[in-house]
Order: sequence, then C-alpha cells, then structure tokens
Amino acid sequence: MKRLGDAELEIMLAVWGAGEAVTSGYVSDALRGSRDWALPAVVTSLNRLVDKGFLRSEKRGRTNFYTPLISEREYKAEESRGVLTKLFGGSVSGLAAALYDGKAIGEKDIEELRRFLDGLEGK
Repeated sequence: MKRLGDAELEIMLAVWGAGEAVTSGYVSDALRGSRDWALPAVVTSLNRLVDKGFLRSEKRGRTNFYTPLISEREYKAEESRGVLTKLFGGSVSGLAAALYDGKAIGEKDIEELRRFLDGLEGK
C-alpha cells in the first residue's frame, strides 16, 4: 500500500469522517482552518488520491463524488505495522519505551493500554 503525504492524509481523514460519498466542496469546507486551499487544489489532490487507488470518483450530473477504497482502519493498521517494523524492528515494547521516554505517553495512557490488553485477554 502506498503512503499518504500529510496533506493527502488530512483529505482522507475528512473523507473517512463523512461516512458517505463526498464532493470536493465538502472536503474543502472540512479542511478550512487547518488548510485553506483553493478548490482547484483540493480537486487536484482528490484526483491524485483516485490515481493512487485510495478513492473512487463517480460523476453524478455535473458533480464528482468521492468514496474511499481503503478504510481508515486498514490504512492505520498498515502504517502502524510499517512504523513498528522500520523503527523498532517489530518490537512493541521498544515502541512503548520510546513513547514513554519521549514523554509522548504518561501514566494515564499506560493504564488505558493495560485495560485494553486485559480486555483482549478476556476474549
């Protein structure tokens, strides 16, 4: 699976968040504040995501509607595996240690993770 650039990821998050087919206008509005792009730039990015296989475009009348071909969950799982493998040699404890040492996570996060893992063991 190809990686998304930062701007592409923001667009995909907007599309995934909608839960239905969206127009370029919808995406432009969703990005307002974080990225104030002109509509033609949004359309160009959406079409690149179509070319990369992340979105499907369907023309309805004079308007293109975009739907994701890859779910947010699938993308995040793939990206997470890649980071884990590339940076930590597949070591989950190495990742957790780096996050803790870098103060990216704290005690509350560790407790939340512990509850999550305990829940998995119960299944």
